[in-house]
Amino acid sequence: MTGQAQSMKGAGDMMPGVAPTGDGRSWMRLIDWIWTVRGELTLPAGQSADEAFARLEPFFREPGTSFDQAAGSLSFTKKDPIAQDRMSIYDAGELRVEQRPDGGILRYWMTSRSLLFCFLAPLLFVAFGQIIVGVGMLVGPETEQADKKKKEEKEKVRELHWIDQMLGAPAPEKPKKDEKDKKKEEGKKNRYSPTSAYVFAGLFALLYIIGRILEDRLIRKRFLRSLAEG
Repeated sequence: MTGQAQSMKGAGDMMPGVAPTGDGRSWMRLIDWIWTVRGELTLPAGQSADEAFARLEPFFREPGTSFDQAAGSLSFTKKDPIAQDRMSIYDAGELRVEQRPDGGILRYWMTSRSLLFCFLAPLLFVAFGQIIVGVGMLVGPETEQADKKKKEEKEKVRELHWIDQMLGAPAPEKPKKDEKDKKKEEGKKNRYSPTSAYVFAGLFALLYIIGRILEDRLIRKRFLRSLAEG
């Protein structure tokens, strides 16, 4: 096909799990839903595979995208796609058209490293949080004991010399804590707190859930609109 940068052996070369239903790697579907978006659409009445791919071709004419169209199928890969690319989240994929007596069916499956990263990131941050808790349990008591001794030494009221006492000098006041000391103590308390790690884990988990649902619906809507045009 003219204007194509390279041909592919199959979209499954990029990431595991990009394979049609029923082949030897179908067991990967137990986990590849994490990074794979699948779906199927009914083609408009009388629309052939070539007509369907012709209408979807603009999606694969973006910079950084290479694709190969064969009989009833189209496979693609993306490398450094631009931000304006409507399919920039996907790294590779394949589309196939199956002709049935009641009309054509377009099946697609596409992989996304971005989705995989957003899925794994919360697990990574939770692990960091647990490591912080473990370190705090190991070194916390010793640090607290040292800080306590420093605090007692600092807050210890110095006694007046006996001569000063005879002269009636006022006793020294107990040192007052300023805002700087208070913030320093709060920082020490939060030194081994896993809160920040858990917050980031929650943010990435939310990002994955939103992205996984939203991208699935967006690509379906865009394909439907393109297939129905004209």
